[in-house]
Amino acid sequence: MKILVVYYSMFGHIHRLAEAVAAGAAGVDGVAVDMRRVPETLPQDVLEKTGALKAQKAFSHVPICSRNDLGNYDAIVFGTPTRYGNMSGQMRQFLDATGSLWVQGALAGKVGAVFTSSATQHGGQESTILSFHTTLLHHGMIILGLPYLFAGQSRMDEITGCSPYGASTIAGQGGDRWPTENELAGARFQGRYVALVASKITPHRDAIIASLTR
Repeated sequence: MKILVVYYSMFGHIHRLAEAVAAGAAGVDGVAVDMRRVPETLPQDVLEKTGALKAQKAFSHVPICSRNDLGNYDAIVFGTPTRYGNMSGQMRQFLDATGSLWVQGALAGKVGAVFTSSATQHGGQESTILSFHTTLLHHGMIILGLPYLFAGQSRMDEITGCSPYGASTIAGQGGDRWPTENELAGARFQGRYVALVASKITPHRDAIIASLTR
């Protein structure tokens, strides 16, 4: 079974969560995991002025994803920073180009999940994930979040990301706060959860789709 972790990361916070999601999924027997980045849309001079160009060099080895890659996987976990309570423009543009997959029903019956980051504690993490789910539902995907079985999201002894909708981190307004061990644990839990559920659904997907389209 193959799982894809596809994401956009400007400064590296989402990349770190993506690594944790991938590690959690890869820990399930019989699961192969790939990481991919969506294409950058900002001009090079803007990336350089913001410091993102330098930051992105740390994960430039991760291959760029094409929309056709998505259909080759049994489950997909998407990662995006929050932009005013929504996904980033880079991720939106990437998903807006998946119409051919939608027409084919290529993602229907496959597991999908989302993780995110924001600059502040109440910066729109939950609305970003929930609004992202709309696109996955249009593709017919089976949506998973981060169940309360991951007790770390209920901690009161420290500021932390993560919610029942998905793993998340708080980057800080200057981008100087990095995912904590608790947040990374949430990402690993979500990755493992996706892998375990997808491993039960995937063997029956073709039969389900066939029954629905007769």
